Amino acid sequence: MNEILFIVEDAPEGGFVARALGESIFTEADDLESLHRQVRDAVHCHFDEGMAPALIRLQHSRESAV
Repeated sequence: MNEILFIVEDAPEGGFVARALGESIFTEADDLESLHRQVRDAVHCHFDEGMAPALIRLQHSRESAV
């Protein structure tokens, strides 16, 4: 696996939540800078040494009323 994609959403109570597509990785943080650190840490904890994807992508998804 060369990359992993996280969908980032605004948390109802404030801050952000991030969920990986295709992996059981979930994390949350109060601000985007902290979320970036949390995501990197979660990815490195999830995969064995040397098996983590080289690229981590975050896609911010926002709901909007039509």
